[in-house]
Amino acid sequence: MNVFLMIITIVYGVLIGSFLNVCIYRIPKKENIVVSRSHCMSCGKQIKWYDLVPLISFLILRGKCRYCKAKLSWQYPAVEALNGILYGIIVLVNGFNATSILYCLTTSALIVLSVIDWRTYEIPPSLNIFIGILGIIRLALDYTHWYNYVIGFVSVSGFLLLILLITKGRGMGGGDVKLMAVAGLLLGWKLIILSLGLGCILGSVIHITLMRVTDKDRVLAFGPYLSLGIFISMICGNQLIEWYLHMFM
Repeated sequence: MNVFLMIITIVYGVLIGSFLNVCIYRIPKKENIVVSRSHCMSCGKQIKWYDLVPLISFLILRGKCRYCKAKLSWQYPAVEALNGILYGIIVLVNGFNATSILYCLTTSALIVLSVIDWRTYEIPPSLNIFIGILGIIRLALDYTHWYNYVIGFVSVSGFLLLILLITKGRGMGGGDVKLMAVAGLLLGWKLIILSLGLGCILGSVIHITLMRVTDKDRVLAFGPYLSLGIFISMICGNQLIEWYLHMFM
């Protein structure tokens, strides 16, 4: 039964990953993500349902449009596979429960906002609102510890807001502040502080490396690194905190 649930979770994650690609392309353009039909980005031809099967259609078409033969972006299968794998990791670590469902949905939102922020240096408000709704649900499910989530909402975001005001927007983006507020409502104050620490470390190491080996600009899209810190905190944050306290306290 556990193996069956894991397989279903991964498959479901891959299917959701297909929708994430739609969000990644359409949200920055303010296009409808539900009603508008999928079409080729090169020739504009509407894509038939049998060419929209996650992963499989990409392989069958050999990464090309059926009509104009233009190469399709590897982002399509990459996002689909990544979402499925991360769903599997969450369920493997936390079990199949309400928290895992909230974490899986949060992970999908983090993937979308990470790609968009990486390209545009903006985090769409709709994604922060979505994570905020998940945070409210998490608070309701664990209402006896409501203070943990309320403190999480303001602890890191308040600090980042102060940086935003002092630097007048040059040291921190408003989307990052809102992301850490809603993520703090979902995770609680301990895990959101850990998320910030991990995001800063990962952002510093990875971005400096990219600047040295590529022509990456000095301007940092912080959203992807904060998202990575949030995901790590969701799957093993408590263990990392316990390890740190045991080693250094």
